[in-house]
Amino acid sequence: MQIILKELQQDELTDFWELAFSNPHAEWTKWNGPYFHDKLPSKDTFIDSSQKNVYLNNPLRKVIWNNNQMVGMVFAYYADEPLEKWLEVGISIYQQANWQQGIGRQALTQWITELFKQSTLPHLGLTTWSGNYRMIALAESLNLKKEAEIRQVRYWQGKYWDSIKYGILRTEWTNKNKTSL
Repeated sequence: MQIILKELQQDELTDFWELAFSNPHAEWTKWNGPYFHDKLPSKDTFIDSSQKNVYLNNPLRKVIWNNNQMVGMVFAYYADEPLEKWLEVGISIYQQANWQQGIGRQALTQWITELFKQSTLPHLGLTTWSGNYRMIALAESLNLKKEAEIRQVRYWQGKYWDSIKYGILRTEWTNKNKTSL
């Protein structure tokens, strides 16, 4: 397995749309904040060069490549815009065939290291929901600490779920990974 994170390029838009958004009922959509009921972009809208595409050439969104094939995306966003002092991270692996293979763990490890190297922020966060047991396991496998559990605030499929917040400090990350940032 060779995992590389790269910004999405113009000539990759169609392939990325096919991977991520062509199936509105894809399994990944049932786990990635399904309670928001986000609509996936149409192909025409996504590749329209006259529109600003937040996926394209964005240092806070990178495509995950495994052995030269697109498999997902890592992303980050500021929870406190416009201050930009509180950064949250996330990850999506789009095809079920690529789940449970260690791709997400390796990609998110690279992503967190990269974000700490690019910034002076002392903390990175990751928010998920109690029904997303794979994301919970991933966060905990990377030694992110459970920092908050907001009970029964995410409504999905006739049931309330908890919002769960994880985080890690720069010092914890460097000590765990024996790396200098």
